[in-house]
Amino acid sequence: MRVECERVIYWHRELPPLDAEAIGEHVLEAVSERTSSALAHRDEIWNRCYENLMAHATERLIEEIRRLGGDCAHVIGESVDTRHDAATGETWLHGRFTYALLRRAATAAAMAETRGG
Repeated sequence: MRVECERVIYWHRELPPLDAEAIGEHVLEAVSERTSSALAHRDEIWNRCYENLMAHATERLIEEIRRLGGDCAHVIGESVDTRHDAATGETWLHGRFTYALLRRAATAAAMAETRGG
């Protein structure tokens, strides 16, 4: 039996449920879609790429939480930088996210019961 968190991802200062236990720390990388415009001085393009990066990161985090057997994750670190392909003139954002994988205490107890321990 799995006990779901109210939410799946808790970002930075957002607090996960009190009964969630850390079962590991992991790093996930994600990228935004590529754009042919330079990002350096264009806030609108940066914002659009950042939103896209965060959508991809969220999707990947949810996949990893399920794959690793957690209930939710607490993102504790985020690093975003720009990438550029000189050959194509494309620019995009690259993000690296450090997160604690969490399991609710009730889920851990249910798993132990299932195993007979």
